[in-house]
Amino acid sequence: MGEAAALPADAVEVGRVLGAWGVRGGIRVKPFSAQPRALFSTRRWFVDVAPDALPRPARPGVVEYPRLLRVVQAREHGELVVATIDELTDRDQAQAL
Repeated sequence: MGEAAALPADAVEVGRVLGAWGVRGGIRVKPFSAQPRALFSTRRWFVDVAPDALPRPARPGVVEYPRLLRVVQAREHGELVVATIDELTDRDQAQAL
């Protein structure tokens, strides 16, 4: 799930994954920008663990963070952005983020 990829040196945090959306692996993202459409300018998103997140036990077959995700579709949903990610095929995978 997801490509192993180094976080770019010039990476800027633009939002936070809040959890799963739907049953097919969609995610809910809280954008930090007043213009959430900025997230739509790329189809590749890096995901990193928040510094305050609790460490997770390693799981066999799961690529650890950071992750490079390929965005299939993203749209505004109220104050959030909901996105379909190529590598996430079910709700459990999306919730793991």
